[in-house]
Amino acid sequence: MTRRILLSHLSLMLLVLLALEVPFGIFYARSELSRFSHAAQQGAMTLAEVCEDKMENGLTADLPELARAYGQRTDSRVIVATRKGTVLTDTAARSLVGRDLSAEPDIATALRDRPSVGADSDPSTGDEVLFVTVPGGSNATVACVVRTVYALGPLKSKVHATWLVLAVVGLGVLAAVSLIGFALAHSITRPVQALERATAQLAEGRITDPPATDHGPPELRRLAASFTRTATRLQHLLQAQQAFASEASHQLKTPLTSLRLRLENFEPHLAPCAQDSLDKALGELERLDRMVQGLLALARLENSAIKPEAADLNAVVADRSAIWTAFADEQQVDIMVSGAASSRVWAVPGALEQIIDNLLSNALRVSPPRTAITLAIMTTLREGSRTPPLVELHVIDQGPGMTEAERRRAFDRFWRGPDADHDGTGLGLPMVRQLTRACGGEVTLEAAAGGGLDAVVRLQCAESRTHRELLPTSADADFAGRARRRTAQSSLAAGRGSSSG
Repeated sequence: MTRRILLSHLSLMLLVLLALEVPFGIFYARSELSRFSHAAQQGAMTLAEVCEDKMENGLTADLPELARAYGQRTDSRVIVATRKGTVLTDTAARSLVGRDLSAEPDIATALRDRPSVGADSDPSTGDEVLFVTVPGGSNATVACVVRTVYALGPLKSKVHATWLVLAVVGLGVLAAVSLIGFALAHSITRPVQALERATAQLAEGRITDPPATDHGPPELRRLAASFTRTATRLQHLLQAQQAFASEASHQLKTPLTSLRLRLENFEPHLAPCAQDSLDKALGELERLDRMVQGLLALARLENSAIKPEAADLNAVVADRSAIWTAFADEQQVDIMVSGAASSRVWAVPGALEQIIDNLLSNALRVSPPRTAITLAIMTTLREGSRTPPLVELHVIDQGPGMTEAERRRAFDRFWRGPDADHDGTGLGLPMVRQLTRACGGEVTLEAAAGGGLDAVVRLQCAESRTHRELLPTSADADFAGRARRRTAQSSLAAGRGSSSG
């Protein structure tokens, strides 16, 4: 932001300097040339009058000395010709004396009693010169013609020096504006940078360096004060939610366990006809316990700020499929694994296990006997060379599937399909989506090609350099280990309790 403000100031000042200095430089160059031409023309006309007077008095022999003195004084070349265009004297080359120059345009114009001024290149040196040719005569008869030739090199050097001065002045102004603009931009962006740091700290869960409210423009001061109040309020809310998530588990588990024991103690004293009601009550109590555990797991996920780390998806899939094979065999369902030999992805510690457990639990619940559940891993490339590839995990069942409207609602908390059993809590798929987003990925439900449901989990490939900064630091190691143990403990219970899929 500092660079952009500075560039905007410099660009504006550069436009102002160009708008002022370029026209001034052009005007100066033209005015100097005009002044020089006018002075040369006045001098040539004075010299022509003196030459005419010398010729009328028969003092033609004085013309060479007169021309030489004028040429030395004005640093010019002087040519004096007769009324017929014959050269009488030339201060630069004596070889021109006696030559007829009446055919040259400026001489011919002067012989017709009209002066001529123009610029041309010198045939001998190639330099640009200014020539002034004037007639000498006090009446209609032209007695002589005087041509003065001036080199324009000194005039151009003077103009170039002026352009150089203008450039130096412009650079000096730009340098001064740069210092002023940098100081101004720094005073504006320093509060913004402080807000940026505070926002990043708030995203991590705690503000250790709140933005100052006594620096910068009044608008940014008010913004910093409002942000500090909002951040403080959010921290209090987050701390309260974290305290609830950490304490509710113990506070809710104790009465549920006590209630289970009391209901079980009723069993010897109940009549056989009431046994079915007791079993249903115990089943609902078990479902309530799973629901509480699922809600607490979601609360921990929302409050956690663990950074993803590289994980071997193939190894996790192989491990979880081996564990779930025993449950699948009881229902005569096969679990098949296919995909790439090695797929490393970015994932929150313990998240992959819980994602796969929930999806396998849902797939196993709806899979008919003598069918198969397929876990397929594939890598997809996205458009753009800088876009990292994705690793997709497909959990495909051969059950009844879901309609498009049901797939859209499947990730809502507590939602269950119309034909779902009553043991589910409706928290499995919401937990899968929360875990997947914590890993930097996304999960969708699609219709399988041969019928059934295809749950697709898309994660970032760990080989991408773009996401290496997501690796956990050493300060996160203890917290990551605790999260891994928490998710591992609740994975099977939460997975079995879901009926969203």
